[in-house]
Amino acid sequence: MESSLEGAIIQRDKATYAIVPRTPMGLVTPDVLENIAKVARKHEIPIIKITSAQRMALVGIKPEAVAQIWQELGLGVGPAVEVCVHYVQACPGTAVCKFGILDSLGLGGKLEELFVGMQTPAKAKIGISGCPMNCGEGYVKDFGAFGKKSGWTVIFGGNSGGKPRIGDVIAEDLSDEEVIDLAKRCFAYYSSNAKPKERTARFIERIGIEEFKKAIKEK
Repeated sequence: MESSLEGAIIQRDKATYAIVPRTPMGLVTPDVLENIAKVARKHEIPIIKITSAQRMALVGIKPEAVAQIWQELGLGVGPAVEVCVHYVQACPGTAVCKFGILDSLGLGGKLEELFVGMQTPAKAKIGISGCPMNCGEGYVKDFGAFGKKSGWTVIFGGNSGGKPRIGDVIAEDLSDEEVIDLAKRCFAYYSSNAKPKERTARFIERIGIEEFKKAIKEK
């Protein structure tokens, strides 16, 4: 019986795979870390790479071991190549950072539960920061927000990568609930009107930010 390759990404050698366990906003416990190390030793996984998305990629896995490794890890799949919202990146915010103004981990956790894995025309990423220093990189994420004393400032249409774009500010002085509602409207309109494989940055370049803001305006 052929082994399951759920969540597995073929590597350069065309023989081994990588997997990315879901670790929301990069938060892990000692138990999670110890279990990852235990599984990696048992299955002789040669590379564990901390990614730019605040996740850990386990690389160099034989195909027949993928299903067993997922079972032993006991963690969900972190989307990495699927056409969906991949992850929420968030800074520590008011949890520990002396610069934190708003609770980026709290808002990021709510967005993680609602949107990660949601199908979109192209991959999408979310970045949340607790202050205007923007350590969560919201300006270069598809959807971003950063905190000020007056509330959240929301950004849409950012992208890093090979053709970077600084996202546009589309709203200011929002509460957590207002950010979540706006995110729903942004992703709904984008999903209904973007071309297949069209990232939000290219979508905004095509239709214009003013048209987008008008379309998502709360009625």
